[in-house]
Amino acid sequence: MANVQSSIDVDVPVSTAYNQWTQFETFPEFMKGVEAVEQIDETSLQFRTDIAGVRREYLAQITDQTPDRKIAWVSSDKPRNAGTVTKEPLGADRTRVNVALDWEPEGLVEKAGSADTRLRG
Repeated sequence: MANVQSSIDVDVPVSTAYNQWTQFETFPEFMKGVEAVEQIDETSLQFRTDIAGVRREYLAQITDQTPDRKIAWVSSDKPRNAGTVTKEPLGADRTRVNVALDWEPEGLVEKAGSADTRLRG
């Protein structure tokens, strides 16, 4: 599995940051490569992505949703991936958002890209 982790500090309260990450249909507005996300029910999401010309559609299940703290998911079909987004309050109006993604690269292009990502990590 390939892995990437990143953090960003944002000038919003932790509840605002958390609420943004629960509006799954808005992911294409701020996540490069995500074309569409449809929330099917309380814990099921349908993703459509286009990353480096590789188009994918897959289902994901939310495995943990702790208000103002954490959202975690795992794909229920290929491509295999999982992720966790946590929020840390840094004050009344500042939050650190931590993202960790694991995925199983498929094909030469994805394997090369995942090796490059690990080196920058």
